[in-house]
Amino acid sequence: METTTDLTSTATLEESAALSALAALAQPLRLRVFRALVVAGPQGLTPGELAARWQVPGNTLSFHLKELVHAGLITQERDGRSLICRAEFGRMNALLGYLTEHCCQGESCGAIPRP
Repeated sequence: METTTDLTSTATLEESAALSALAALAQPLRLRVFRALVVAGPQGLTPGELAARWQVPGNTLSFHLKELVHAGLITQERDGRSLICRAEFGRMNALLGYLTEHCCQGESCGAIPRP
């Protein structure tokens, strides 16, 4: 089987990953959860803490956490009997980098004067 490097397919993979992450964040509870995990930092939060914060049933939260994990925006790690959710800062920074890669054509991104 022959393998070729195709820059178009590489761009598509980056675009696909960005679209997956943005789609995962395009839901109010998932956006709130992700932001809470960013604020919590490396310590993370348990699903129980997250569910209590927004008074959502565990199964509903579980569905939304799965979507964030699938998009690569959060990780889940077992710590004894607890599950710890953490923001995936590398993925977050990669998404921000993708969105701002050629921002302002290399010029300073200060306030844009209005006509």
